[in-house]
Amino acid sequence: MEKIASFTINHDTLEVGLYVSRIDEDIVTYDLRMVKPNQGYYLSTGSIHTVEHLMATYLRNTPEKGHIIYAGPMGCRTGCYLLTKDLSHETVIRLVQETFAFIQNFEGEIPGSRKEECGNYLDHDLEAAKKDTAEFFRVIQNYTPDRLKYPD
Repeated sequence: MEKIASFTINHDTLEVGLYVSRIDEDIVTYDLRMVKPNQGYYLSTGSIHTVEHLMATYLRNTPEKGHIIYAGPMGCRTGCYLLTKDLSHETVIRLVQETFAFIQNFEGEIPGSRKEECGNYLDHDLEAAKKDTAEFFRVIQNYTPDRLKYPD
């Protein structure tokens, strides 16, 4: 079988940051790398589950909501993917900055976290989500499109 593109990236050189993972016609997949890979610390399931709910809720309530295809966790628990359609890199960077400011400042009940709304409603951790995304939030503050390329 052909090796998929994301498995060809040297994860030993990845840092916390925002990257373009792939472009398929008008769909762009962004890699929101919140934890440096293979360093022994990974996002807990409660943390990444909460990030997913807050990220999806925020993004789908912006004026650009019709351009958001998917926002969800990576299986390796080092970050999330964001798939967009017909948005500039500058707009996506702004949206990611706004989304993670929302996560850092969020208080209250996690959207969609009630038993009737979520398939694993007991596995949420807002405090861990805030802690786990603080470095990512700091790193993306002054991000520019020229930083979206994976390291060589």
